[in-house]
Amino acid sequence: MTKPITLSNPAASHIQWRAYLEMTKPKVVALMLLTVLVGMCLAVPGAVPLQPLVAGLVGIGMMAGAAAAYNHLIDRRIDGLMARTYNRPLPKGRISIVKAMIFATTMALLGFILLYALVNPLTAWLTFASLVGYAVIYTAYLKRATPQNIVVGGLAGAMPPLLGWTAITGEFHANALLLVIIIFAWTPPHFWALAIHRKTEYAKVDVPMLPVTHGVEFTKTCILLYTILLALACLYPVLVGMCGPLYLIGSTLLSCGFIYKAWQLKYRDKPELAMQVFRFSIYHLMALFLILLVDHYLWS
Repeated sequence: MTKPITLSNPAASHIQWRAYLEMTKPKVVALMLLTVLVGMCLAVPGAVPLQPLVAGLVGIGMMAGAAAAYNHLIDRRIDGLMARTYNRPLPKGRISIVKAMIFATTMALLGFILLYALVNPLTAWLTFASLVGYAVIYTAYLKRATPQNIVVGGLAGAMPPLLGWTAITGEFHANALLLVIIIFAWTPPHFWALAIHRKTEYAKVDVPMLPVTHGVEFTKTCILLYTILLALACLYPVLVGMCGPLYLIGSTLLSCGFIYKAWQLKYRDKPELAMQVFRFSIYHLMALFLILLVDHYLWS
């Protein structure tokens, strides 16, 4: 008979550690922290102060990981029914509901305290609002309430550059909001491409994603229109003088690439193209913010 795995077993401890890490969605948080870092750097002309830089990244990262863990908790039933998520820790029973709740809440509290004490109260409360927006308003309500869920709920996911900016300056600035608008416009075409690929699964669990409620062709049209809207939003930093020619050229090329991929999806679709658009959108955002960062230090 196979012996049950216990936490005293080193192998079991390793499995538990990996399961908790998986609940924080580390790849998503890493991309989010890149946008936080860019927001921090664009907030000041020279070097970023070390304490708010480090404490801000750690605190915001902890609260983002907590929001992801709450997402796992709230979605554990439908996760167990979808091929993309059935192997997550909670559906598979690798972590209990109670332990997951303690883990998420502890990370959220520690992250909030760190931001409040070592960064500033404004950033702490804004990050808390983002956590509530994603974990409660979007995951627990909007996701199941409307096909426009990702549009309305996307604001919480668009906040990281503003969080980075306020972590350094302690105040709102219109330029930071322009970065928020970029991510806000990027989110629907990014997620709808995935939703097309997983349409059958979302229909099975009664989640009203746009391809389920309005059809794939309508969703493809929306993706194409949003990529055009995103291209316009990406020009805002140039129009207000935040960026120089490097960003203008780089963002234009990335926008053209995204629009072309969306056009292909609409008019030249083929198997797996929706997932290609989804992956391209991730590289698009990553490259866009890296170019923002390089441009800032070249032209500031």
